[in-house]
Amino acid sequence: MLDKLVGLAMLVAASVVFLYYTLWVLIMPPYSLRAGNHPLPPRVWAIRIPVILILLGSAVVGSFIGMVMIRSNRKKAAKAKAATKKKA
Repeated sequence: MLDKLVGLAMLVAASVVFLYYTLWVLIMPPYSLRAGNHPLPPRVWAIRIPVILILLGSAVVGSFIGMVMIRSNRKKAAKAKAATKKKA
């Protein structure tokens, strides 16, 4: 039951972010030119924020894969060392 609740929360959060981004980038610019100020950040951040998030996410995934590969290599080396001791 908890996993369904977490999944629902993630879906709602993703939907809110999508709607906010769509409102910010596609719908507000024509109206902001007429009205003047609006409470949304400058449009240049509409590109910077996703790029920063993609770079950060790639770094996290790459670090995780690197750690898994290092640990896997250590386990293989330990098994090989134990096998050579066992033969001798």
